[in-house]
Amino acid sequence: MFKGLSNFAGMMKGLRDIQGRATEMKDRLAQLRVEGTAGGGMVVVEASGDQRLTACRIEPSLISSGDSEMLEDLVLSACNQALDKAREVAAEEMKGLTSGLDFPGLDDALNNLGLGNNLP
Repeated sequence: MFKGLSNFAGMMKGLRDIQGRATEMKDRLAQLRVEGTAGGGMVVVEASGDQRLTACRIEPSLISSGDSEMLEDLVLSACNQALDKAREVAAEEMKGLTSGLDFPGLDDALNNLGLGNNLP
């Protein structure tokens, strides 16, 4: 019986450690920046590792061209590329956090923190 309690206590400590590391990872991802580009660099969109768009730069000549449809397409393309890169970075961070761990419900807990494999 006491061995089972010891195992449970160890598991709880491990979960607290993981929770702390997950919080640190979430903070790192919020600070990390990736870029998506389109139109040969005429549109550059920046996203954070936690998948928030943080900046958008558009070459002024593209705006003055008057081709709003092309501009819209380039902005969407750059946004999607930046968000794809942010998801890739988050997935790599997750691998480091959960490697070698086998805690039932860990994936759900990390998803609830916005850190799991089911990223938006």
